[in-house]
Formats: sequence, C-alpha cells, structure tokens
Amino acid sequence: MHGLGNDFVLLDERDRSFDLDRESLSLLADRRLGVGCDQVLSIEAAGAPRAVARYRVFNADGTMAEHCGNGVRCVALYMERRGEVASDGIDIEIDKTVVHLNFEPDGQIRADMGQPRFSPSEIPMSAIDLQTRYQLEIEGETIEFGAVSLGNPHAVIQVEAVTDARVTPIGECFQHCSRFPRRVNVGFMQIVDRQLMKLRVYERGAGETRACGTGACAAVAIGRRWDLLDDEVTVELTGGSLKIDWDGDPRHSMWMTGPATFVYEGTIEL
Repeated sequence: MHGLGNDFVLLDERDRSFDLDRESLSLLADRRLGVGCDQVLSIEAAGAPRAVARYRVFNADGTMAEHCGNGVRCVALYMERRGEVASDGIDIEIDKTVVHLNFEPDGQIRADMGQPRFSPSEIPMSAIDLQTRYQLEIEGETIEFGAVSLGNPHAVIQVEAVTDARVTPIGECFQHCSRFPRRVNVGFMQIVDRQLMKLRVYERGAGETRACGTGACAAVAIGRRWDLLDDEVTVELTGGSLKIDWDGDPRHSMWMTGPATFVYEGTIEL
C-alpha cells in the first residue's frame, strides 16, 4: 500500500504473530532482496475499548517508529476493504494514542492527528527551555529550526526552495545530533503563500520519502507558530498533496486529509 508514494508492507497479525525480528523487518523493506517499502506496518488486536485495531510502525532499517500519518490512512483503507469501518469512521490505536479517521465522499481519508507538542521533553529534545526557534551548527553553518512532536519527533527548517535543499546531508547530521536522543525526522519547508507550502522530509530510519503525513503536520505546526500560514494549508510533497487544518491552538487537534492506495497482496518466505 502507499500514501502519496510513501509505501508500506502491511501485515495483519491479529490472528497470529509472525514474531519478526529487526533483520527480518529490514529484509522485507529491502527493495532488491525483499518486497521493498519505506515502513512495515503491523496490525494487531486493539487494547483500547473503542479501537478496531492497533498498529505498529517499523522503519526500513527495522527500528520502530511511534506514528505514521500516511501509514494510518493505509491501515484505515485496509480495514475498510474488509468491511470493518462503521458509518461514522474508524478508531485505530497507535502507541498510547487512538486516531479517529473518516472517509470523505471523494475517497480521501481525514485523520485526527492529535495536538502538536512543542515542549522539548515531549519531543524529546535536549534544550534549556521552550523556544520558538532553535539553532544547530552543521559543518560551520548555523541551521535555524523549529521542533515539535506529532507522536514522533520532528525538526522543521525553512528553505527558499525545496529543489535546492540539502535534504540528505543535513538530515543525516540531525540523526547524529546528541540533542535528539531518539533521532528525528527533518522537514524542509518552502512557504509559497499562507495557504500553500512545498515540503521534503528526511525520515529517520528510511531516508527521504516521497511523502510524510506527520511531517506535513509538523511543518504546518511550525509555520503557524512562526505566523507564516493560515488555518487551512495545502502541503505539496514529492508524491502529491495533503490538506492540513489547524487553528493554531495547541489544545486543539490537527487534521490531515489525503489518499491511501492499495497495490497488491502476496506472500513471502523468510
């Protein structure tokens, strides 16, 4: 499955666990030796009362991630194809959170992505105190960025043009920065106007992907915090566009609307 080209191997482990270790997960994600994907999604029986299912996210290197915006839409589509979605939507459990999703008339999926969290301890990021902008020295250059958690950690850098952004080298440097104990996803945002941005994202454990749902939410959260964006923003990623709605109140949820696509089913022997 994929969401705007951010692609996934989805495993339904509700009836039995495949008990895959990190090596097996990374083999599944390998585009030459396995199936090939940015992340592996594992569906399990839900623990929360109102949730239909619980899912976990594993990066291409086999490490676990806390959340995935494009992934949760794909899980919702998988459940819908199996007839497990009610008329009022579906609740899916991820980590310690339950995400509510609705299917729009045009086939797009709208997801409650929760509240953005800016506190350094919640990201997590080592910092003396909460700031609107932070700085990091990389190869003699001072990089200014915003930091936020959407269930997973994000650093957002404003650039003049995403086509010229040094996504991989800067993204790699952020991964090895001691300020982010769980590493970090790095977004490079270009503000076109107050309703439109362009974005590229370097994801920890996967590298640059064609789209990142939580990354789009993170970029809008930082753009709103810097007073560069309005309540409704279209985020253009390499693989397509997402719509992000947020009124700027940290007590309120961000909403993400975008597509999910089923590609094929198959089996693999490991």
